[in-house]
Amino acid sequence: MDYKKLGFKAGLEIHQQLDSHKLFCNCPSVLRDDKPDLKIMRTLRAVPGEHGEIDVAAFYEQLKGKYFIYESYYDVNCEVELDEAPPYPINEDALKIGLTVAKMMHCETPDKVQVMRKTVVDGSNTSGFQRTVLIGKDGWIKVNKKKIGINFLILEEDAARRTAEDDHSVTYRLDRLGIPMLEVVTAPDMKTADEVKETAKVIGMLLRSTGKMRRGIGTIRQDVNISIKDHERVEMKGVQDLRVMHKYIEKEVKRQIETKGKEKPHVRNVKPDFSSKFLRPLPGAARMYPETDIPMVKPDLKGIKVVELIQEKTKRFEKLGLGKDLAPLVAGSERAELFEELVKKYKKIKPGFIAETLTGTLAELKRDYQIEGVSDSDLKKVFEYLNEGKIHKDIILSVLVDMAKDQFEIKKYEGLETEDLHEELMAVIKENKGAPFGALMGQAMAKLKGKASGEKVAKMLKELMEKGH
Repeated sequence: MDYKKLGFKAGLEIHQQLDSHKLFCNCPSVLRDDKPDLKIMRTLRAVPGEHGEIDVAAFYEQLKGKYFIYESYYDVNCEVELDEAPPYPINEDALKIGLTVAKMMHCETPDKVQVMRKTVVDGSNTSGFQRTVLIGKDGWIKVNKKKIGINFLILEEDAARRTAEDDHSVTYRLDRLGIPMLEVVTAPDMKTADEVKETAKVIGMLLRSTGKMRRGIGTIRQDVNISIKDHERVEMKGVQDLRVMHKYIEKEVKRQIETKGKEKPHVRNVKPDFSSKFLRPLPGAARMYPETDIPMVKPDLKGIKVVELIQEKTKRFEKLGLGKDLAPLVAGSERAELFEELVKKYKKIKPGFIAETLTGTLAELKRDYQIEGVSDSDLKKVFEYLNEGKIHKDIILSVLVDMAKDQFEIKKYEGLETEDLHEELMAVIKENKGAPFGALMGQAMAKLKGKASGEKVAKMLKELMEKGH
């Protein structure tokens, strides 16, 4: 596809949840799948924005005439999410994270930030609007030596989760409503599908480098704005998978080429077969008006520092002895800081072994034992025992399993003294007369249950066999 000849240009809108409590209250950012404690029903209508006009997209949603059911929990929701109480002052931690990203993306930051209301009447916000704050503009990032403009960096509250829908109603869960989220809006500087993909990768890397982003399914969402010569902009919502992003873009470009007549700017939802369907008209400025319940905030830029990028951290980890595959895996993980702390504190343990434990061993726990969420404190305790020689690296998986099951006792794993190990191995040889080294080694490791390293056991066993025992 000749993108240049077609006059192709594209921009990205990337939404990333922050790892902090709700943006305008103190409720935790926790998603729930159990039965909700409370259900309420509401209808919403579009209202005029700051200039007295009703937004076309909001009015389109209102015409559907649906009512909304909201599900909430007593311990993760409050009256703010139910729109029964005014919002709290803005979450300072989330604002600081946003300002850090603004600096990393070379954005200009306003002297004062004004919380705005953005009209949304599809039911995803109980109030009929989303609170949003412009914290950066006119920035840029570098993608393959090319500057890509960052038009806006916005801090806003995430919407409620849609859990059910029929002809008359939509059901939303309020656990997600209010989770702080950054929206990165680029300039339409991308001229090929590959440039769109590479830009999305760089933005994702920049955001993860802060170590302050939520992870998992649904925590990051990205939309692509596309147009070709003589065609209006179309926003493609939900283009998540970078591996097939080019297919969605190609399909949309072909659709625009084949479309007869002039289309108005609009939003489309993508489908699994890479096609899309009309969702609503593209919203405009009429949907915005000031939030009167929250005073303007003067951003405190003191102490806001540009963090080390994952790419830079990867190079530094490689110098510690981590391989080309392991270094980026650790650098981009949520335990990168823990890795550095452990390496600095426990000099007797090789950085490569620490890295492998925090990646491969934890993955093995999840895959083979269905154990997730091993705490940093447990990991620190394991490496402390390892550094002190109370346990050895061969049994670290067993130790972590016992810790997760609350069955850990250090006495069970403390290493045998040389004399005791000698007696145990003599007993194994006596019980398995004539057996080859491999068989004896297996029997010895099973009997010792991790109380001595494989290296130590093998060395002593060979010595005993050579002496004719």
